[in-house]
Amino acid sequence: MKIVLLEGSPHKNGASNTLARAFAKGAQKNGHTVTELDIAHMRINPCMGCASGWGEQPCVLKDDMEGVRKEILQSDMLVFVTPIYFYGLSGQMKILIDRFHCFSSQLKAKRVKSALIASAWRTDSEVMHYIEDYYLGLSRYLGFRDSGMILGYGCGTAELARVSHYAQEAFRFGKSL
Repeated sequence: MKIVLLEGSPHKNGASNTLARAFAKGAQKNGHTVTELDIAHMRINPCMGCASGWGEQPCVLKDDMEGVRKEILQSDMLVFVTPIYFYGLSGQMKILIDRFHCFSSQLKAKRVKSALIASAWRTDSEVMHYIEDYYLGLSRYLGFRDSGMILGYGCGTAELARVSHYAQEAFRFGKSL
């Protein structure tokens, strides 16, 4: 299976990416191919809502999204990786998801597996509530087959994530695929 990690953290070695790498190690141990796309550091412009890409026409924006789109459409599983900022996903991840507009019917037809890996400083249950709802709604709309979530409460730094039980859970999750 080809798995694409869509990493939306502005911190290349931050907590959410630390959990994602644990997931990747588990998946690779089980023979899967894992591609990490550091979308937070790519040049992906915000969707303009121009509808030029409606009906699967190429997007008018010329940036790194074309390569990301190709990787996504060649994948069997997408893993959304994001820190929690003000009860939501990172702005970089939101920009990426908005750009799905131009190829949403292709995404729907693929019925890829999906997962969410998120990290937050806070430890209370409310902090992840909105991201869970958003991810599950997005998955339903695009026809993704949700495989699960790793929600790293109290993982505000890479070190906190690394020593948490969430890193082991992420590894086991990846290995279980």
